[in-house]
Amino acid sequence: MEIFSQNKIYDFMGKRKLFLSISLFFIFSSIALLFTKGLNWGIDFKGGTIVQVKFEKKAPIPKIRGILSKKFDGVVVTKFGDESEVIIKFPVKEKNSVQKDMGDVVSQLLAPLGKFEVRRVDIVGAKVGGELTEKGIKALTFAIIGILIYVAFRFEWSFAVASVLALVHDITISIGFVSLFSVDVNLDVLAALLTILGYSLNDTIVVFDRIREEIIKSKERSLEKLINISVSKTLSRTTLTSLTTFFVVLTLFLFGGEIIKPFSFTLLVGVIVGTYSSIFIASPLLIWLGFKIDDFRKNLAEKEKRRREKEKLREQFEQGVL
Repeated sequence: MEIFSQNKIYDFMGKRKLFLSISLFFIFSSIALLFTKGLNWGIDFKGGTIVQVKFEKKAPIPKIRGILSKKFDGVVVTKFGDESEVIIKFPVKEKNSVQKDMGDVVSQLLAPLGKFEVRRVDIVGAKVGGELTEKGIKALTFAIIGILIYVAFRFEWSFAVASVLALVHDITISIGFVSLFSVDVNLDVLAALLTILGYSLNDTIVVFDRIREEIIKSKERSLEKLINISVSKTLSRTTLTSLTTFFVVLTLFLFGGEIIKPFSFTLLVGVIVGTYSSIFIASPLLIWLGFKIDDFRKNLAEKEKRRREKEKLREQFEQGVL
């Protein structure tokens, strides 16, 4: 199935400065959000206790907040799903004395407000939260380093650096949207970010593979034209893959429930940004990094020459000539 004709070549590189300007706007906006608004760290990383409560009627959030704030400092009460359900977050503080029986404590304190049930109690210590934060950062760092090594080995350093810069572009903008919409940053969001790395890299590698094929089989010496040809030929595949993934993740976001929303929202943004970067950002980076077609073809010719020499020596060894 083709959405875009492979015979038509689109001039993506002619508008690369426009796309770069758009990306820079979102990147700097995301960085500004991180420094001003910051991230809404969840209990997984910050430590504390989460209590999920469901009332028979509409939850009286102001009254809940008023009762609990008298006994606990820094308590946060937010709606969870429909109007009858709330999430209560207790940060880790010594004078709060957050214990494992917080469900019972909440039940006693909120008893005058009507009938309700405590549906979930999650507890994460401050030390565990700190360890999870450290390991989460390491996971993202090692993933990016591994990708850099893999792409450099499979292609060459220009492709590797371009792919990693595109991934940093995707992760930065995704985190910016997480900050903008105050999404709880928990282990699910970290899993979504790692998923975005793999998804975006896959799209980028497909485009880079096509560029390499065009360089090998074509005599064209203009990198811009080769990139336009390669991206145009992979456009239908990229669009179909992205749309399929987008609608699946959108379904999770709309109908998967509140628990999975931080994951699905982050992944939803990542799919859009990753698709955009694989088409409009990753390939132009090759031009800005100074990739030379002639040098690439020369290196390929030398590798092929060495391969043939090794093959010839092996044949001579097997025939007893050496």
